[in-house]
Amino acid sequence: MIDVIVVGGGPTGLMLAGELRLHDVHVVVLEKLTGPTGESRGQGLHARCVELMDQRGLLDRFLAVSAKFQVGGLFGGVMKPWPDRLDTAHPYGVATPQPVTERLLDEHALELGAEIRRGCEVVGLSQDEDGVTVELAGGGGTQLRSRYVVGCDGGRSAVRKLLGVGFPGEPSKVETLLGEMEVAADPATIAAVTAEVRKTQLRFGVAAPGENGVCRVIVPADGVAEDRAAAPTLEEFKQRLMAVAGTDFGVHSPRWLSRFGDATRQAERYRVGRVLLAGDAAHIHPPTGGQGLNLGVQDAFNLGWKLAAAVNGWAPEGLLDTYHAERHPEGARVLDNTRAG
Repeated sequence: MIDVIVVGGGPTGLMLAGELRLHDVHVVVLEKLTGPTGESRGQGLHARCVELMDQRGLLDRFLAVSAKFQVGGLFGGVMKPWPDRLDTAHPYGVATPQPVTERLLDEHALELGAEIRRGCEVVGLSQDEDGVTVELAGGGGTQLRSRYVVGCDGGRSAVRKLLGVGFPGEPSKVETLLGEMEVAADPATIAAVTAEVRKTQLRFGVAAPGENGVCRVIVPADGVAEDRAAAPTLEEFKQRLMAVAGTDFGVHSPRWLSRFGDATRQAERYRVGRVLLAGDAAHIHPPTGGQGLNLGVQDAFNLGWKLAAAVNGWAPEGLLDTYHAERHPEGARVLDNTRAG
C-alpha cells in the first residue's frame, strides 16, 4: 500500500511530495496532464515562501534563475509600498515564472525519491478506516490503494467534488484574459500605451518582450464566458485589446491563452477522514497580489510534517486536525484581502 497519494502535480502537490519524502513517506503524485503546461499564472514567490525555500536548501536554485523584487501591493483599493522593516533574513520576493517553479520543485521531489505519474486522472474515490481507494480513468478499472490522499488538483478539484465537500463563496462577476504571445509593436509603444491604460484599468498589461520575444498579455474580457474551462481565442484577445487600448499591438503566435475570473470560494473542510485538500482545491480567489501559488505552497509546508507524523505513527491525537484549524483561517484572510483589492 502507498502511504500518501497526492492528486495534482502543480506547485502545491510537488511541494507536499518533497515535504513527505523528507520523512521517508512513500508518496505517489498523480497528475492528469501528460507534461508541463507551460502556462505561467503564478509569477513568483513572496517573502514567506522565500524563507521556506531557504529552509529546504532550494533558494540558491531559485535565485540562479530568478530576480529579486520589492514591489508594493494593493490593499483595500490603495497601493501601498513594500514594507521597509520586515523581520526576516529575506525581505524580498523572487520573480519566478510558474513553469520554472514547478520544474525546480519537481526536481527536488524526484531527488528525494517521490514517484510522479503523469497522464493519470482520478475519477473515483472511496475510503474506509484502513485507507483510501483511488480509481483512475482509462476504462481498465485501474485502482490504487493508499493510507491517505491529498487533493492538490486545482479550483475544479475532482477530489473535492468526489468527497462532496461544499465550496461556498461568490461566483465570478468579471473575467480577465491572460496569455503569452508575440507582439509586433515596438517596446516604446507598448510601454506608453500600457502606462496610459493602467491609469484607469489595472486589469490590463502588456509586458515588454522577454528573451524569447514573447509578451505576457492581460486584458479584461467582455463579460463572463458560459464555459470558463474553454480557452479564449487569439481573435478574442485582439478584439478586447482594441476595445480597451485602441490597438491590438499586432499580437500573434500565441504560446498559451487562458481566462480567469474573480470568484472567491473556500472549502468548508480541509479534511474528511483520510482525505485532505490543499492549494486551489481548498480555496480560489482573484489573483490580486499573486497570492495563490504562495498560499498553496504554505498549505503544503504546514501539512507535510503532520501527515508524515500520522503515517509514521508518532502524531499525537488531533495533530492532523490542526491543519484545517491553522490553514483555513489563513485562506479566509487571503480571500478577504483579495476582495478588498
